Amino acid sequence: MTAVLLALAAGCGGALRYALDIRLARLRVAQVPMATALINVTGSFALGLLTGLAMALTRTGLPGSALPGWLVITGTGFLGGFTTLGTASVETARLLAGGRIRAGLTYGLGMMLTALAAAALGVLIGWLLAG
Repeated sequence: MTAVLLALAAGCGGALRYALDIRLARLRVAQVPMATALINVTGSFALGLLTGLAMALTRTGLPGSALPGWLVITGTGFLGGFTTLGTASVETARLLAGGRIRAGLTYGLGMMLTALAAAALGVLIGWLLAG
């Protein structure tokens, strides 16, 4: 049953990403597409938040067996479908291949570092909210 819910959640996450990507397609900074970066940073924050909540709840006595199902479905399923490393990689490669080395490096590395910071902030907030 978890596998079915995981697949459904991933499909829902991917559908939401697609809908947002369509709406945000015109969002560009210096001719660099920003929709994928915004989606990945938002998804990283949300996964960090879930992780922080799970860490705090486990620490405060919620049985560990109550966590994995919803974490897998929401984190791996929905947020895994929502975020996209592949599209981000292709967008970065297109910038680099088009001779826009500075833009490509800034976009790729900037998104990676911002997503990491967003995830860390999410973990901290989740921990504080649950603790």
